[in-house]
Amino acid sequence: MNKAITDGLVLMPPPFSAGLNLWSREDGTPGSASYQGQPNAALVTNDQDFAGCLELQKTEATQRLRSFAQTPIQPGLYLRVSARVKAVSGNLPSVRIAAWAGDVNGQNVATVVQEGSSVALTGYGEVVTVSAIISPARRTGVDLAWTTQVAYAHVGLDLTGPNGGVVRIDDLVVEDVTNIFIRKLMDWVDVRDYGALGNGTANDSAAFLAADADAQGRAILVPSGVFRLNSNVTINSRIRFEGTVSMPSNRRLVLTRNYDLDTYSQAFGSEVEGFRRAMQALFYFTDHVTLDLSGRRVDLTEPLDVAAVAGLTNFSTRRVVRNGSLNAVPGPGWQTEEFTSVATYSPANNLVLTGVANVASIPVGSLVIGTGVGREVYVRSKNVAAGTIELSQPLWGAAGTRPYTFRRFKYMLDFSGFDLLSRFELEDIEFFGQGVCSGVMLPVTGATMRFVSCSFNRPRDRGITSIGTGCQGMFVDMCQFLSNEQALNAVDRTTIALNINANDTKLRNNRVVRFAHFAVVNGTGHLIHANHFFQGDENPAGLRRAGLIFTQTNVSTVVTGNYIDNCFIEWGNEHDSAPEWDGEFSFGGLNIVGNVFIASNTSSSFRWLVVRPYGPGHYLNGFSLVSNSFRVFNATIDRVEMVDTSLAMLDFARSRNVRVEGNSFNNVAQGILNPVIVTHTQNTAAETWNVSAGGFIPFGARIRMVESVQPEGTISTSSNAARYMFPNATPGTGTQGNEAQLRWGEAVRGKAIVTMRMDMPA
Repeated sequence: MNKAITDGLVLMPPPFSAGLNLWSREDGTPGSASYQGQPNAALVTNDQDFAGCLELQKTEATQRLRSFAQTPIQPGLYLRVSARVKAVSGNLPSVRIAAWAGDVNGQNVATVVQEGSSVALTGYGEVVTVSAIISPARRTGVDLAWTTQVAYAHVGLDLTGPNGGVVRIDDLVVEDVTNIFIRKLMDWVDVRDYGALGNGTANDSAAFLAADADAQGRAILVPSGVFRLNSNVTINSRIRFEGTVSMPSNRRLVLTRNYDLDTYSQAFGSEVEGFRRAMQALFYFTDHVTLDLSGRRVDLTEPLDVAAVAGLTNFSTRRVVRNGSLNAVPGPGWQTEEFTSVATYSPANNLVLTGVANVASIPVGSLVIGTGVGREVYVRSKNVAAGTIELSQPLWGAAGTRPYTFRRFKYMLDFSGFDLLSRFELEDIEFFGQGVCSGVMLPVTGATMRFVSCSFNRPRDRGITSIGTGCQGMFVDMCQFLSNEQALNAVDRTTIALNINANDTKLRNNRVVRFAHFAVVNGTGHLIHANHFFQGDENPAGLRRAGLIFTQTNVSTVVTGNYIDNCFIEWGNEHDSAPEWDGEFSFGGLNIVGNVFIASNTSSSFRWLVVRPYGPGHYLNGFSLVSNSFRVFNATIDRVEMVDTSLAMLDFARSRNVRVEGNSFNNVAQGILNPVIVTHTQNTAAETWNVSAGGFIPFGARIRMVESVQPEGTISTSSNAARYMFPNATPGTGTQGNEAQLRWGEAVRGKAIVTMRMDMPA
């Protein structure tokens, strides 16, 4: 840095040969006396040490020499004023650099020091150099530390000490020496100054650590080159990369002050490697819990095995990855693996396949496909020596030995290598599968994984997959799932947005577009709220598929405030190795409240709620369908609910605690409610009245209870004699069990309001 060059500043005072009228014997201000014609001052042109100089006799206590020229003083400018002096004869004085400090108004700034340190002349003919550095900055090394009030200086020197001596003074020199202070001025240190070579082979770890230790608040500069780091390196200072680093895969670079994708990408020369290394560091220090992807897109050509990158299998401290996009680049790294093997299943050991042929080749996380296998059953673990596979869920109808297909999808972020991972969060991340890969595979076990404001865009097979209980307490909030199969008819789609194996998940405020299914849900205690999932197509009278699938009988789940569009809720027990009822909780705990159900251009056989028992003996035991709105566009359907009896029927003689009320039905031929309130008019006197609930009973069940009978008006005999009596009620009569008989004890006629139930309240 040299402002004489960069800014065109004139720093040098005139040479003495230009005339002594340019040099003041006072303070250098306009009007002060000069040395022109003074008897104690003369120009000398033939000095052996100085090409041309001023010879000056000391006649005053402080003999001043100042340039009339104004030398500019600016912030960030460091000036060194130097003079070469020698004694010629007489008494030996002392010499010091001095300068008059002036402000923009031409007034002296008297509060600043205007004289440098004195240097005594100790012999004749000896050339002595005196100097002083002037700057507005108060830094070590500045002799005349002025303020920004000073605008210019009249530079020169003083002779002090005894009078009478004669000295010769070479032309004064004013230099811009700002470069001396650059290291102090700059807010960085260079790793090369600490021994780093940057040749790609030498281990520069020690140099990086030394630079970090010495930075003391300044940043670290990594200049051009490839710097090899063979050990773990933690940098606690800010750091900037012009060059790159290379490290063994099991060594970590932790940047505690620049922990973001942008910096790691610069450090490792690519966004993919930068992302891997930043993810690696995320698990090993506590200064940051959040990896910021800097709003950048990372192009992945293969799955990221997060456990392998981290070098860990257990981790339970909160960590967050946020603000970016993961983009799948088509290529062989995403190819689905598929294996076929024969194995044996026993319901007595219902989470294990034994005698698995070629078990070593079957990857953990594979989807299990075969006869008697429910949806979304995965390989949780395997034991090669024992030839066994642990399953994520039991199989409902696979007892014995048979072939299975194992299909391993590829996921952008694969956490399946973690035996335990809890409190990991993904926020504002786009998973752009481009139809070539899936989104996220969860760890084997863990709790409170969290997806917030994420977008799963065109996954090939799955959005989020749980292969164990890593979904315990999972949050999926304000996410968008956009299918890769939107152009296909609903019945032809295979992609699933997510599945759940464990308990207490929260699916809230998500938007799910044209998947085969939104969620396949096992476990209990779920909250499914304010989601919009729609699965229609352009096919007139097209078939529809389930949006939500519950795979166990007692779910203790609330489905509320959702927009359920051209799909339905299916409730079965396909993840039960003994699907027939055997004393366990039967179908109960499901509360469907305040949802908007719509369908369009569908067949009359479409239903929004389907109960599918996989074995006999089950019954409804705690179910609510309350305050929902059902509406069909461009079609009319028969009713909103049904039991799929393809495998088994519900036992309606045992229904308990069923509440169906407050729902609205539009373009639905038959509404439903429970209890059913019937106004029965008996025009012909009869001892027994047969009161029918018709098709209003949910699921085509039978009447189990007459809750009340309220005569309206007069009950009378055929001769119009009034009777004041109360009938005996018998529920479940008629060929379909949807009637109740009222026996009055004699033939009567009249009108009664009868409340009947398909269940027995607890």
